[in-house]
Amino acid sequence: MTEASRHDPNALAEEPVTTTGSFPEAAAEMANETEVEETAPPVAGAVAQIGALEAQLAERTADLQRLQAEYVNYKRRVDRDRALVQERAVKDVLESVLPVLDDIQAARDHGDLVEGPFAAIADKLESTLGKYGLQRFGSKGESFDPMQHEALMHTPWPADDAELPGDATATTVVMVLQPGYRAGEQVLRPARVAVADPE
Repeated sequence: MTEASRHDPNALAEEPVTTTGSFPEAAAEMANETEVEETAPPVAGAVAQIGALEAQLAERTADLQRLQAEYVNYKRRVDRDRALVQERAVKDVLESVLPVLDDIQAARDHGDLVEGPFAAIADKLESTLGKYGLQRFGSKGESFDPMQHEALMHTPWPADDAELPGDATATTVVMVLQPGYRAGEQVLRPARVAVADPE
């Protein structure tokens, strides 16, 4: 401050103020320091928040995969059970019709079912049941199989019966008392037979 400016109030206003460095540079420096101080904590918070979100995403993904696996297992179980229920229902219906088929077979054996409308109906019934895998089995001359036959009688070997195999070496069916029925590979009822051992 000069001597003249002490006495003249207008001189103060005209005298330039000196600073170390320019004002814009100092202001920019102060702004940068403030920005660094303000942005440091939010960046750390954002990183922590991203880590938490990633953990939640991994947990939700694991839950979704577990639910999807449970659904696939449930669907397989339902499909398997549906097939078993359907197979069981068909088996129950076929088993309930066996007495009717026995009567039809008895009528055929006695010659009462040779021709006519009832014979046609019986043929249609048997062919329709055949579409569901029903098969009659058990015939004279077969080797006895305990998985297929139920032996109700054991008789002496009838030597004069031409229907029996002459070279039989095992227990053989000599008379079918009631035919057996199977659906596919499953035996619904074994054939009830009389058996004999070859001499």
